[in-house]
Amino acid sequence: MTKQNNISVFEHQRLHVGQFGFKQSHLDALLKLNEYHDGNYFEPIAKGIKFNQYVGVIQVDGLTIEINPKADKSDDDYKWKGVLLKMLTACGKLKAESSGAANVKRQNLNLLEVYFELYLLEVESLVRKGLIKQYRKQTKNTKALKGKLEFAGHIRKNIVHKERFYTTHQVYDSNHFLHQILQKALSIVTQFTNGSRLQDLVNRVQINFPEVDNKSITAKQLNEIQLNRKSNSYKNALELARLIILNYSPDISSGKEKMLSLLFDMNDLWETYILKQLQKACEGTDIEVSGQESKSFWGSNSLRPDLVLRQGKKTFIIDTKWKRPQKSSASVSDLRQMYTYCRFWDAAKAMLLYPGDYAENKFKSYLTDDYSKHTSDETSEIDHQCKMGFVSVLSNNGELDSNIGKSILQIASLHPAK
Repeated sequence: MTKQNNISVFEHQRLHVGQFGFKQSHLDALLKLNEYHDGNYFEPIAKGIKFNQYVGVIQVDGLTIEINPKADKSDDDYKWKGVLLKMLTACGKLKAESSGAANVKRQNLNLLEVYFELYLLEVESLVRKGLIKQYRKQTKNTKALKGKLEFAGHIRKNIVHKERFYTTHQVYDSNHFLHQILQKALSIVTQFTNGSRLQDLVNRVQINFPEVDNKSITAKQLNEIQLNRKSNSYKNALELARLIILNYSPDISSGKEKMLSLLFDMNDLWETYILKQLQKACEGTDIEVSGQESKSFWGSNSLRPDLVLRQGKKTFIIDTKWKRPQKSSASVSDLRQMYTYCRFWDAAKAMLLYPGDYAENKFKSYLTDDYSKHTSDETSEIDHQCKMGFVSVLSNNGELDSNIGKSILQIASLHPAK
């Protein structure tokens, strides 16, 4: 097996061929992966790549690349190591009780190993409790006539063996689609865990798992899975299997090794994290929090602010921005976007929310400040106002700040009533 090399980088960092064991074959594979995903993951540069806002891990051709989140280039790197796992847990994308997640710093595990361990433990639990059986159709030769006789196939296959019947009939066993999905993911995990701490667990799960047909599985099939009361216990394992299968790229790697990437858009993750923290802070109060509300704008286009907060007749708009502004003020395009949200949602105030040391500036009116120079729209009966707010993701002890929701309400000048 190829010796594994590990590279740890941060979002928006550059990586060139020749650095840390990064080869031309790795670059070729990553560029193909990027092309497959519409160029979202990286920016090609001379003999290298520049990472975008996607964070996570990529494993290809003996190389593991960990991409860590980092809100601002001036931050200390050590602050952000391990933040991704904590945010994924807080957003419900990772189980808090995972031993891999708990020991990620001590054992220097990467995100793939954590998800692999979670998946293997889920499958092992299902096997221990007893795997379900389902009815399925099977077409084959039998010694007794049962089901539907496939006449053309029977003539073709049994012209000599008169004692056989080529039929389509129902079978009740473990060789059904749900288990075929789990086995497909197991085979992928096996490829990427040889020689690792998880190899014994993989072998144990594989030995106890029933033999099933190896079939191609599409994203459409994975998205159309319907569980019932009997199969509902498979939910977590199938979600993890779906994640593993859809991020496996056997045809992209330039070498013999296959590629597996597990990447998350930090913009989406930051938005989800803030939404959940605000919902937690406003639970049992008179403030209602919703995310991704949509209103028709022009034809098939729609407007969709990240967060909408309502308190009585007051509406407040928040747009989350993971990357902090280069200057002390927001861009004109961001201000126009927030102004449009205010108009369509009849909101008097809006805020652009960034990660960083706790800070804020005063609400400013669009009609009396510099923004009015960039727009001729002065017909609103509401004096729409906007501000920039910054909240610290981490507390002083390096953990996720459990009071971040309350801090946001304070910046927004919203005072919840029980």
